[in-house]
Amino acid sequence: MKTIVITGGAGFIGSNMCEKLLNDGHKIICVDNLLTGNIQNIEHLLNHPHFIFINHDIIQPLEINEDIDEIYNFACPASPPKYQKDPIQTLKINFIGVMNLLELARNKNAKFLQSSTSEIYGEPEITPQHENYRGNVNTIGIRSCYDEGKRVAETLIMEYHNQYNVNTRIVRIFNTYGPKMDKNDGRVVSNFINQALNNEDITLYGNGEQTRSFCYIDDQIDGLIKLMNSDYIYPVNIGNPYELTVKELASIILQLTKSNSKIIYKDLPLDDPTNRKPDITKARNILHWEPTYDLQEGLIKTIHYFTTII
Repeated sequence: MKTIVITGGAGFIGSNMCEKLLNDGHKIICVDNLLTGNIQNIEHLLNHPHFIFINHDIIQPLEINEDIDEIYNFACPASPPKYQKDPIQTLKINFIGVMNLLELARNKNAKFLQSSTSEIYGEPEITPQHENYRGNVNTIGIRSCYDEGKRVAETLIMEYHNQYNVNTRIVRIFNTYGPKMDKNDGRVVSNFINQALNNEDITLYGNGEQTRSFCYIDDQIDGLIKLMNSDYIYPVNIGNPYELTVKELASIILQLTKSNSKIIYKDLPLDDPTNRKPDITKARNILHWEPTYDLQEGLIKTIHYFTTII
């Protein structure tokens, strides 16, 4: 049995990871300050003998007395409305918070996995995006606190590996969806499902031709665990390379929900990327991972979840 710390463990990906690793027979220490995490995501785990919840902000040093084998860091608001609400806080989470967790990993001789993001590629000038592409990011835009925060976190992590020999992993997560998503997080899948289920107008920004690639949560969790269990220390894209426009996504969700919603158009937000498509060659070759869920299959499961919480 491993003892595994999962920060941001009450959030979307974190809570799914808690449940998966707990079911695999490990002891889980879930850390979350519930800024954007939801205690209901882990409520059914609280009485489990191998599950511990700690309400803590990683901007403050995290002290854990027992031995730790692994740390998965998912602690950061991930949707634009949430991380733009307090940009300074977002930046602190991605530097001071990550440094505190790296110090914990260093002191405990634990493996550390950082959830980075496809947003480090900014408005990409190439497609698909591979890990050696350095990106095209606005350093002073409304999304910069998140994009640049995640970029500097990657730098910090590599320096801790190089200087202190901390055993680190970096995953660049592309759009992920599925059960336990925050229905009010402001991301495209949750927005469209909410609007469709309520027969409200489906809001597209710009002309709706910007593209995204969506990875179902079970596939994402599988890729993260395989990366943690590997010996690879450099960034790896984990996402689904199936690319479609947000307009196409809206049409699929309307069809699956049998909604009467109409599509309307609004101005494109500043620095909203026009395309996202991961090159997952490294994940295939190094981790022997690739997604297995079809988009429609995953959306059906996600829509069902949303009907249980609305």
